[in-house]
Amino acid sequence: MSTEVLRAHAEQQHADELAVLAKTDDRPRPPNWKLSPWAVATYVLGGEAPDGTPISPKYLGSRRLIEVAIATLATDRALLLLGVPGTAKTWLSEHLAAAISGDSTQLVQGTSGTAEESIRYGWNYARLLAEGPSPQAIVASPVLRAMETGGIARIEELTRIPSDVQDALITILSEKTLPIPELDSEVQALSGFNIIATANDRDRGVNDLSAALKRRFNVVILPLPDDTESEVEIVRLRVQQLGQTLKLPAELETIDEIRRVVTVFRELRDGVTGDGRTKIKSPSGTLSTAEAISVITSGIALAAHFGDGVVRAGDVAAGLHGAVVKDPVQDRIVWQEYLEAVVRERKPWNDLYRACRELV
Repeated sequence: MSTEVLRAHAEQQHADELAVLAKTDDRPRPPNWKLSPWAVATYVLGGEAPDGTPISPKYLGSRRLIEVAIATLATDRALLLLGVPGTAKTWLSEHLAAAISGDSTQLVQGTSGTAEESIRYGWNYARLLAEGPSPQAIVASPVLRAMETGGIARIEELTRIPSDVQDALITILSEKTLPIPELDSEVQALSGFNIIATANDRDRGVNDLSAALKRRFNVVILPLPDDTESEVEIVRLRVQQLGQTLKLPAELETIDEIRRVVTVFRELRDGVTGDGRTKIKSPSGTLSTAEAISVITSGIALAAHFGDGVVRAGDVAAGLHGAVVKDPVQDRIVWQEYLEAVVRERKPWNDLYRACRELV
């Protein structure tokens, strides 16, 4: 039986790069940080360590945005990464935590069912009944563990968490302490502690942050890639990494299929073709970069296991259809109109048109 994990944490997958940066980094480091802010930016954006070792890019985007995010975590303000789905909020938060504290696993996944214990602490009820309230009976949350170690805690989908549970963060973020009234004590955060939260700006109105909580976050908005080629490169890098992790016995010979998928997604998102000549309807889904990565990866799997190992239009057509048609009525109409008005008219795309029409 294989003992390989399906997806290693960032600090495990890139341990060599983090070790090189830590060894050669001679710049000032905030208390309890594994790397200096400059080295964290180099790890995230890619470049070279001081000794010349190449560092692979983890995030392709504005350097200034990343610098602002890192600088925020070196202050007493928490960081909120905001953006539409697929803008790498979770990906970026994981790599920032890995580079800063060497541990990206202190994670709270926000949902409508997230309880206050997930942010503060819970109790081992067997010990509580047997011994009464004691430090040993406490079940620490990821936030509490990060406070005790001076690390970074991550909270995913903050606006999905009920408002009264969100407000449990106010004392933690303002006073850097977590009261434990049952023990008449408190936990004070060690230097280096901070929180990275993510939120989908399409979820506004679900559980909006209170004004008091908003003031304790510095918001960094992550945009969609600026142009087609930037998005193509992001998809190419992630597909390559996923292919190696999943050990798919096929690879893209060219990036032509990636470029076509990204072009389709961008045109449907923008509601207009790339040349600006034809207005088109947009589907209900987000058609994010992450979904483009999924479409291409699925195409590689189809080509590897049910084809000749070469990714063709037919291999990505099913993934495209599934990504676009979320609403079986409205999105189906949008997709059919796009195929007839745009894809059909592009002669080099005839193979993609035929493959997609078969599915429709």
